[in-house]
Amino acid sequence: MAARPTWQGHLRLSLVTCPVAMYTATSPGGEVRFNLLHPKTHNRIKMIATDPELGPVDRADLVKGYEYEKDHYVILTPEEIESVRLESTRVIDIERFVDAGDIDRLYWDNPYFLVPDGKLALDAYTVIRDAMAGAGKIALGRVVMHTRERLMAIEPRDNGLIAYTLRSHDEVRDSRELFDDIPDRKADPQMVAIAEKIIEQQEGPFDPSQFKDRYEDALRALIAQKEKGGKSKVTVEEPDNTNVVDLMEALRKSLGQKPGIAAVKLAAKKEPAAKGPTKKAPARKNAS
Repeated sequence: MAARPTWQGHLRLSLVTCPVAMYTATSPGGEVRFNLLHPKTHNRIKMIATDPELGPVDRADLVKGYEYEKDHYVILTPEEIESVRLESTRVIDIERFVDAGDIDRLYWDNPYFLVPDGKLALDAYTVIRDAMAGAGKIALGRVVMHTRERLMAIEPRDNGLIAYTLRSHDEVRDSRELFDDIPDRKADPQMVAIAEKIIEQQEGPFDPSQFKDRYEDALRALIAQKEKGGKSKVTVEEPDNTNVVDLMEALRKSLGQKPGIAAVKLAAKKEPAAKGPTKKAPARKNAS
């Protein structure tokens, strides 16, 4: 069965326009989904809209409300919502070109394949694609999808174009909300050096086929056995829950080294300091 396009329209670079179709580049088909059943009848359960005072109600009689504060709502009619709905212009108008590094990874969202829609689109499509490849830039444009305007980032890939929806500024949280609580201090240089060696040992190319969802695989294996009438218990090995107290020792074991002089130095650091005058450490400046 041929894939159905998510969106169809035109891609426009200044005065150059070509018909295009957009297809989702990912598939949710790998996820195991469950339905809720009654344990005695095994009938699938239906979720019924219920009012706390009136009981079950017909969904066709319900209205939409926005909660602007606790238990206070603004009611909007379908006609009012329709009046502000954006019209689908069916055109992705390229507005700007930027470097890929200028777009924070937090803003990248869903990927789509953007392909020429029909043979007559090939000439203009290849011109836009090759010009973008030569410039080495990311194109930014807007599109209306599912009544919502989204910013798109477009880049050449193989013989085609990839388009990513970008999250809006309001959708991305400020990292300082959480990162500011992390103490501003440097790690032990010896430990960092060993950790860097571990990173070097584990370097390699990215191969997504090597990374599988072990939980999903275990669920599928369990379901397959249950389909055959068998009984099974599927478990996934968990990491050792040992409480590692000596961070340097854990790093050395990861690296495959044996404790040596550095470990002795670390142990020496743990010895109580000799009594005598102590020098007061300078006050740490607050992070700006």
